[in-house]
Amino acid sequence: MKKVLLIEDEKNMSRFIELELQYERFTVTVASEGNTGLQFALAEDWDIILLDIMLPGMDGLEICRRVRSFKYTPIIMLSARDSVSERVSGLDCGADDYLPKPFAIEELLARMRVVFRRQHALNSDRDEGLLPVVSFLDLVLDPNTRRVSRAGVTIELTKREYDLLAVFLSNANRVLDRETLLDKVWGYDVAVDTNVVDVYVRYLRRKIDNPGGSSYIQTLRGIGYVMRK
Repeated sequence: MKKVLLIEDEKNMSRFIELELQYERFTVTVASEGNTGLQFALAEDWDIILLDIMLPGMDGLEICRRVRSFKYTPIIMLSARDSVSERVSGLDCGADDYLPKPFAIEELLARMRVVFRRQHALNSDRDEGLLPVVSFLDLVLDPNTRRVSRAGVTIELTKREYDLLAVFLSNANRVLDRETLLDKVWGYDVAVDTNVVDVYVRYLRRKIDNPGGSSYIQTLRGIGYVMRK
């Protein structure tokens, strides 16, 4: 039985999600306050964390950032805020998915299954031994340590930026449209607009490109992006 940590302060919503997940044979622990939720999140190993953004004590974005400093536990954000900027903020702090309220429990379960499949695939690759290091010119990504460097200098990336860069490096010289990038990084059924891809490409360029130099990630107007010299 998979262990779920639900951090949600709305009692009716929290109870509804808890009962539905228990019916689906999940073990559910509930925290209704931000600081308590963070303590729970760091104290145990969870299969997934369902995290509301607007919480008393500490908001969900800060909880997500702090959890990501120590763990890669899958996190799905739950929020009544549904603007592009809010979704970008949620994903940028390290969440695996962002589900706006109100939502059908079937959609939440489906998104959880997608996250579990990704996690299973990643764990299977790790079980087979060390993953190959990928590189493009002087840009190097080591999936075993999640270290990214350029010319030997470490580059700090958020989880989403790292995932996006990994896709580009694995598909160097191949043109990738926004829908493909959205599918590979965010998942095919995640309710995120394709312009979020543009936002994260800008984030990546600021971190991996040399000031004044040409970008490793080139824009093909009306098509998408390609990583090439």
